[in-house]
Amino acid sequence: MGKRVLIVDDEPIIVISLEFLMKREGLEVRVAADGEAALAAIEEETPDLLLLDVMLPKLSGFEVCQRLRADPRYRDVKIIMLSARGREPDQQKGLALGADLYVTKPFSTKELVAQVQALLASTG
Repeated sequence: MGKRVLIVDDEPIIVISLEFLMKREGLEVRVAADGEAALAAIEEETPDLLLLDVMLPKLSGFEVCQRLRADPRYRDVKIIMLSARGREPDQQKGLALGADLYVTKPFSTKELVAQVQALLASTG
Protein backbone atom coordinates (compact mmCIF):
# COMPACT_ATOMS: atom_id res chain seq x y z
CA MET A 1 0.00 0.00 0.00
CA GLY A 2 1.27 3.46 -0.85
CA LYS A 3 1.99 6.23 1.58
CA ARG A 4 -1.00 8.38 2.51
CA VAL A 5 -1.04 12.17 2.35
CA LEU A 6 -3.78 14.42 3.69
CA ILE A 7 -3.95 17.85 2.04
CA VAL A 8 -5.61 20.43 4.27
CA ASP A 9 -6.26 23.70 2.46
CA ASP A 10 -9.33 25.82 1.73
CA GLU A 11 -8.06 27.18 -1.60
CA PRO A 12 -9.31 24.87 -4.41
CA ILE A 13 -6.54 25.84 -6.85
CA ILE A 14 -3.85 24.88 -4.34
CA VAL A 15 -5.66 21.64 -3.45
CA ILE A 16 -5.91 20.62 -7.12
CA SER A 17 -2.25 21.40 -7.70
CA LEU A 18 -1.03 19.56 -4.59
CA GLU A 19 -3.34 16.61 -5.25
CA PHE A 20 -1.96 16.27 -8.79
CA LEU A 21 1.66 16.46 -7.59
CA MET A 22 1.18 13.91 -4.80
CA LYS A 23 -0.75 11.44 -6.97
CA ARG A 24 1.96 11.74 -9.62
CA GLU A 25 4.40 10.58 -6.94
CA GLY A 26 2.26 7.48 -6.36
CA LEU A 27 0.82 8.64 -3.05
CA GLU A 28 -2.71 8.06 -1.79
CA VAL A 29 -4.33 11.47 -1.36
CA ARG A 30 -7.21 12.68 0.77
CA VAL A 31 -8.37 16.28 1.12
CA ALA A 32 -9.91 18.35 3.91
CA ALA A 33 -11.01 21.97 3.52
CA ASP A 34 -10.87 23.08 7.16
CA GLY A 35 -9.28 22.23 10.49
CA GLU A 36 -12.22 20.27 11.90
CA ALA A 37 -12.54 18.18 8.72
CA ALA A 38 -8.79 17.50 8.91
CA LEU A 39 -9.04 16.11 12.45
CA ALA A 40 -12.03 13.97 11.47
CA ALA A 41 -10.17 12.61 8.41
CA ILE A 42 -7.09 11.82 10.51
CA GLU A 43 -9.23 10.02 13.09
CA GLU A 44 -10.81 7.97 10.30
CA GLU A 45 -7.56 7.06 8.52
CA THR A 46 -4.18 8.22 9.80
CA PRO A 47 -2.05 9.69 7.03
CA ASP A 48 1.72 9.33 6.83
CA LEU A 49 2.07 13.02 6.02
CA LEU A 50 -0.03 16.15 6.34
CA LEU A 51 0.24 19.14 3.99
CA LEU A 52 -1.35 21.66 6.32
CA ASP A 53 -2.29 25.25 5.50
CA VAL A 54 -2.02 27.67 8.42
CA MET A 55 -4.98 29.90 7.58
CA LEU A 56 -8.00 27.59 7.70
CA PRO A 57 -11.69 27.93 8.59
CA LYS A 58 -12.91 26.53 11.94
CA LEU A 59 -9.50 25.51 13.34
CA SER A 60 -6.20 27.00 12.20
CA GLY A 61 -3.34 24.85 10.98
CA PHE A 62 -1.50 25.80 14.17
CA GLU A 63 -4.37 24.37 16.26
CA VAL A 64 -4.53 21.19 14.17
CA CYS A 65 -0.77 20.70 14.49
CA GLN A 66 -0.88 21.28 18.25
CA ARG A 67 -3.72 18.78 18.74
CA LEU A 68 -1.97 16.11 16.67
CA ARG A 69 1.30 16.51 18.53
CA ALA A 70 -0.55 16.26 21.86
CA ASP A 71 -1.98 12.85 20.85
CA PRO A 72 0.53 9.95 21.01
CA ARG A 73 -1.39 8.07 18.27
CA TYR A 74 -0.23 10.64 15.73
CA ARG A 75 3.37 11.25 16.81
CA ASP A 76 4.71 9.58 13.64
CA VAL A 77 2.60 11.67 11.24
CA LYS A 78 4.88 14.07 9.36
CA ILE A 79 3.55 17.63 9.13
CA ILE A 80 4.50 20.20 6.51
CA MET A 81 2.86 23.54 7.21
CA LEU A 82 2.13 25.68 4.16
CA SER A 83 1.50 29.37 4.61
CA ALA A 84 1.48 32.73 2.92
CA ARG A 85 2.59 33.99 6.35
CA GLY A 86 6.34 33.80 5.93
CA ARG A 87 7.36 35.97 8.86
CA GLU A 88 9.92 34.48 11.21
CA PRO A 89 7.56 34.38 14.27
CA ASP A 90 4.97 32.39 12.26
CA GLN A 91 7.62 29.92 11.11
CA GLN A 92 8.97 29.56 14.64
CA LYS A 93 5.47 29.00 16.01
CA GLY A 94 4.74 26.27 13.45
CA LEU A 95 7.99 24.46 14.18
CA ALA A 96 7.58 24.91 17.95
CA LEU A 97 4.12 23.32 17.75
CA GLY A 98 5.67 20.27 16.12
CA ALA A 99 5.62 20.80 12.37
CA ASP A 100 8.45 18.98 10.60
CA LEU A 101 8.74 21.74 8.00
CA TYR A 102 7.27 25.20 7.43
CA VAL A 103 7.04 26.14 3.76
CA THR A 104 6.10 29.63 2.62
CA LYS A 105 3.72 30.18 -0.32
CA PRO A 106 4.42 30.57 -3.14
CA PHE A 107 6.71 27.55 -3.09
CA SER A 108 8.64 25.55 -5.64
CA THR A 109 6.59 22.44 -6.45
CA LYS A 110 9.79 20.56 -7.28
CA GLU A 111 11.26 21.40 -3.86
CA LEU A 112 8.03 20.54 -2.07
CA VAL A 113 7.88 17.13 -3.75
CA ALA A 114 11.51 16.50 -2.74
CA GLN A 115 10.73 17.49 0.86
CA VAL A 116 7.66 15.23 0.93
CA GLN A 117 9.71 12.32 -0.43
CA ALA A 118 12.48 12.90 2.13
CA LEU A 119 10.04 13.01 5.06
CA LEU A 120 8.16 9.93 3.87
CA ALA A 121 11.43 8.06 3.39
CA SER A 122 12.24 8.76 7.04
CA THR A 123 8.97 7.11 8.18
CA GLY A 124 10.16 3.69 7.07
